[in-house]
Amino acid sequence: MNSFGAFLKRKFGGRTQRVSIDAGFTCPNVDGAVARGGCNFCDNRSFSPSRRVRLRRVSEQLQSGMETVRARYDKVSSFIAYFQPATNTYAPVEQLQEVYELAMSLDEQVVGLAIGTRPDCVPESVLSMIQRLADQTYVSLEYGMQTMHDPGLVWMNRAHTHADMVNAMDRSRGRGFECCAHVILGIPGETHEMMMQTANEIGVLGFDAVKIHNLYAVKGTPLGQQVLDGDIKMMERDDYVATVVDFLERIPPEVVVERISGDAPKNFLIAPQWCREKSKLRIDIEAEFRRRGTVQGSRFVKPQVEPAERPVPVDLTPQSIRNQIETRGRLPVLKIQQ
Repeated sequence: MNSFGAFLKRKFGGRTQRVSIDAGFTCPNVDGAVARGGCNFCDNRSFSPSRRVRLRRVSEQLQSGMETVRARYDKVSSFIAYFQPATNTYAPVEQLQEVYELAMSLDEQVVGLAIGTRPDCVPESVLSMIQRLADQTYVSLEYGMQTMHDPGLVWMNRAHTHADMVNAMDRSRGRGFECCAHVILGIPGETHEMMMQTANEIGVLGFDAVKIHNLYAVKGTPLGQQVLDGDIKMMERDDYVATVVDFLERIPPEVVVERISGDAPKNFLIAPQWCREKSKLRIDIEAEFRRRGTVQGSRFVKPQVEPAERPVPVDLTPQSIRNQIETRGRLPVLKIQQ
């Protein structure tokens, strides 16, 4: 597979590490703009170390993270500032630009930005601003696609549809920044065929990169309680290994594979416990490729309409979200300087 580490080494000429930053963003399915309660699987403390401690300003988080990485690895040539928890385009555009530029300017070893967001939170004003940043540095815009099937999105309480993902990608493509899809395998009610349809959609929409996660349950979430109650079971390990390879066979060979599993700290994770064995899981996925004698993209079928030929649609960002991004003043919770 076209692994992320190899891609970064080719692009930047050495080992490049991401440093997670929590600027204090929230989400529109948390604050009531489109829903409340957030995603049923999400406790941001389990996904990002920054949510387990009192938030410090962005510059301090980035500096501390870089020092930690340097102490862990002998040869790190550069860093990517990764705005990870919550929805990192859900704030006034001027503040977004301020916080992104702060991260870019902090250290000459910071060579790029990664921005995690939702497909319904990228109005034209945000995409244009990110496009301008991409003229100066490497930028990856990471979309929480999760699945192309609306019943699964409803089950998660995402409060957006796959049509929002299509609209966002058709407006994002070709602007000079990378577009990465986050996908979850093992969503209750989804068959193997449905997961492969999501795989096919990666090529249809023209994503540059993909992050594949197994569905896992953490404490303090609706999903976690459903698993504890026995209402939902996680995908078995062997099934997951085979499904990941099936998925990767169906995406374009040039798509960068940034992640092939997800996990959480031991004190947060409920199930499946096998996802904590990340290194062994990767070894087994690579072994499955060899067993089949196959590679990423071996079963990829080109879409009838090439991504670059898809028309650019009108901006369908919900007005309730647009109001939060384009009309309000400064968001005081963002940890930019104080």
